[in-house]
Amino acid sequence: VLELLRGVQRGSEDRKGSLSRLRWALQNKETQQKFVRLDGSIRTLIGLFTSSLADMQMEAGRCLHELSHSSDPAVAEACLPATSYLLTYLSGHSVEFTELCLYTLGNLVVESEAVRKQLLPQGIIPVLASCIQSPHEAVLEGLGYVLSQLLQAKEAPAEIIPLVLDSVLPQHMLRLVCSGLKAGIGAAVEFAWCLHYIVCSHTASTALLSLGALPALTALLLDLASDIPQDAPEGLELLVCPVLRCLSNLLAEETGCEVQIQDERLLITIFLIMQCFFQQHPFIVQECLWLLNNLTADEPFFCSALLSLDLLPALLQLLPCSQMASVLVLMVLCNIAVKGPAYCQQLHQHAALPLLLPTLALPDPEVVGQCLELLHLLFLHCPEAAADFVKQGGHQALEQHQHTPQLQERARALLDMVGKPLGAPTFSPCHTTLSAFS
Repeated sequence: VLELLRGVQRGSEDRKGSLSRLRWALQNKETQQKFVRLDGSIRTLIGLFTSSLADMQMEAGRCLHELSHSSDPAVAEACLPATSYLLTYLSGHSVEFTELCLYTLGNLVVESEAVRKQLLPQGIIPVLASCIQSPHEAVLEGLGYVLSQLLQAKEAPAEIIPLVLDSVLPQHMLRLVCSGLKAGIGAAVEFAWCLHYIVCSHTASTALLSLGALPALTALLLDLASDIPQDAPEGLELLVCPVLRCLSNLLAEETGCEVQIQDERLLITIFLIMQCFFQQHPFIVQECLWLLNNLTADEPFFCSALLSLDLLPALLQLLPCSQMASVLVLMVLCNIAVKGPAYCQQLHQHAALPLLLPTLALPDPEVVGQCLELLHLLFLHCPEAAADFVKQGGHQALEQHQHTPQLQERARALLDMVGKPLGAPTFSPCHTTLSAFS
């Protein structure tokens, strides 16, 4: 490494070759740490990075990029003197060089708070805002990468997100996400995650809602779902996931915003997405169920639509999928049941009870507890459901939970209810919106 550095410093005819070999050497973690400790190493790299020779600039930039991959904060901090130049070069040069600078910045901000603290006063947010109208997919994807790394920093809610919201970035990010795949799936995915991180700061949700994020993301989801059965591009699930999360969190944050998207096509879209991704990407099912829960939590429109569109059988089929899927399906069913007798009658008519009995036998207290919540609502609003439950052996299923600490109170209350056709309720139903994973 020392010999390569000397070759670069001497300005020999093979300087570019020395730089190229140095770049390959810097892929090694120990080599990176040794290099930054050598006297004048970073200064020499920056000198070549800022030279007027394009090929030297590119090779020196690639060396800095290799250093930026280090997980050692000391290596990232050694690159601090390069940050102002990396920002400056985002406004010119070739697309390849701009892309290289973006990914180098993105890597550096991940590992070092000191780098982030230096970049903010250097004006990284305005510089990134000037890049977002680039026509080049590679530049947009790199820009999305830098932003997503910044927005995940621990200081992002207090120091970074306010600066982003004061810029043109949110509306352009929303535009690029909602243009679907026109900007390239990589860029769309990165910007969708950026929107998600902004929403997860809670206080920023209002800003996105004012930009029309709910109807825009809903329309995008409808468009994406319409293409899935034909020729869905590879990696589409990576875009669908943050879009679902954004919608879920926006619904959880803003009361009454469901009114803005009273479109039953959204329900059909959610079930289409679950059907298409169920086998290869089951995590998408969980994301869809989070959204479905938040749609049905307060607004009866989606509860009625789910029943009228005959989507209940498809929902019930998801009960055995996984622990989290079971909990979420049961929560959606509770959201429907809490709306009253007419809804509970329909749940009973769709043969929900036979599917709930095996659920009661599961060893997971969270799943069983949610199942007990649903049974309470059904028995309260539909006494014939209680009678049928006893006929199907439900009494014995409840008795096994009488001595489980987390469940015994609710199990005993239900045993009282099935003994009395109109037993008084002993615990309150829970129907609330949930924030998706942050």
